[in-house]
Order: sequence, then C-alpha cells, then structure tokens
Amino acid sequence: MVEEQSLIKILSDRNYDFDITHHEPLFTVEDSKNLRGKISGAHSKNLFLKDQKDRFYLVSFIEDITADLKAISEPLNSKKLSFARESYLEEYLGLKPGAVTPFGLLNDTNKEVNFFFDEAFLGFDIVNFHPLVNTATISMSPKNLIELIEELHKKVNLIDMKKYQRNL
Repeated sequence: MVEEQSLIKILSDRNYDFDITHHEPLFTVEDSKNLRGKISGAHSKNLFLKDQKDRFYLVSFIEDITADLKAISEPLNSKKLSFARESYLEEYLGLKPGAVTPFGLLNDTNKEVNFFFDEAFLGFDIVNFHPLVNTATISMSPKNLIELIEELHKKVNLIDMKKYQRNL
C-alpha cells in the first residue's frame, strides 16, 4: 500500500518538482484556508462517490465550488450518486476521511475508481493535495499529477466543475 513516505519516493524517483508542507491536521476546506499565504497554488475539494451500480468515482475540484451531486451525475455517466461509506474509502483508496486525495488512486490496484479532475486546475502552475494523510500538503504541477495518475492508475477524465456547481 502506498503511504506518505512511499508516495514521496515515487515522486522523487520520477524527478517531479514538488514541495511538501507539514501542518496540523486539516479536516475541512475551512481548516485549509487558514494556511493561505503559506501554501500557494490551487486548493481542492475531493469527493469519493458511489452510484447505485456500486461504481466508484473520485472527483477533485477547486475548493470554492459546491458540487451538485444530481447535476454531476451526467458527466460521470451515472445515476443516484452518494458519498461512499468510510469503509469503501479505506478499501479502495487506503484513505481516512479528511485525507481524500487523488494520490489515493495509487492504492486502487484493481483500477475500479474513475477519476474526474476539474479542468480549472490546468490554469494554475501549482495544485495542492494531501499525500494520503491530512497532516501535510504536496504542491506540484497539475501536468505532473495527471501524468502520475495516468501512469500508475488509469486515464484522468477532465471535467468543468463550474457547470455542475450548486447555486446557493
């Protein structure tokens, strides 16, 4: 199973340019906003979802968007999306709540989880995600993140999450 230290080794072995910042545990977007100014780049929300056919999805998008699960079912080609149970999060991605990250896809050895990445991230030089724990943040280019996921997991699906946000 890939964990924080083995992830750092994977990134280093591939000569990716990245930074890691250790911090207090972050459980919410509001927690992470307290680090603004210390960690530059785009910050994310990450949802681990399941549909009625027991298909799993990880959707990563810009933190200020509130996803509309009913609307997002269309681009995911799914119906009746809901948040996946904590047991599925651990089984498929090797993660705990509060540490959901695309890096968890490296633990999906059967490649069952479909990954959707907000195309808005491509407008940033740096994106930030937890390295499988919520006590650190890895900052790297979105291009390198996509390359890593496609090499070690499967195709990354781009999605324009602005089209699927909930109007509050």
